Amino acid sequence: MGALEEYNRTQKQKALQRHKKPKPRPCVTISRQYGCLGYPVAERLSQLLSEKTGEQWLLIDRAVLDEVAKHHTISKDILENLGEKNRLLDDILATFSSRWTHSQDCFRLLCKHVVGLAEQGNVIIMELGGAIITRHFEHSKHFRIYGSMDFKVRAIAQRLHIEYEAAEKLVLKQQKQRDAFTRDFLDQDDHNPALYELLFNNDRNSVEKIAGTIAGYVADELL
Repeated sequence: MGALEEYNRTQKQKALQRHKKPKPRPCVTISRQYGCLGYPVAERLSQLLSEKTGEQWLLIDRAVLDEVAKHHTISKDILENLGEKNRLLDDILATFSSRWTHSQDCFRLLCKHVVGLAEQGNVIIMELGGAIITRHFEHSKHFRIYGSMDFKVRAIAQRLHIEYEAAEKLVLKQQKQRDAFTRDFLDQDDHNPALYELLFNNDRNSVEKIAGTIAGYVADELL
């Protein structure tokens, strides 16, 4: 009877497995402070996850704006400058000019595009408010990279071939715009550590270390 009971139990488990919904594939988001090495991490992470899972992983970054603009006949400049315009001026222009596309409408289209890709899984969303707009997905995992001002300034100075002082001004300006964007369009603070599974100090962790750690974390979730 023991063997028969075990057989019946196994068959029932197989039947349940056949009727189960497939486990959704992961969606990974990477947020960063301006000047941190987010893009190299995302690119390396895509390679590592492809190797670990044997599946293709799509990296979604600012290039997604091209797709949104192309499919919805929206000026790419408007999408790229979301959050930089004065909100009152934006509302006034949206009211008086039929050719002006309201930033909120643009951002809703962008969110819809990104969320649709996130639902499919096996995607890495680089910035774009990914941690916030996909936080309701159980299969989403969120990571943030931060660093000291000196690290970020030196990274920008090296990347853009500019002087330290100019890079410092740029880092402060860009971070201020990013914070305003998140506050105005998402009503969130992406500096909030509670949004993320793991935080990485870029001063103390290399691109390879960060990407490898995230890849291991995500791969473990698939087991």
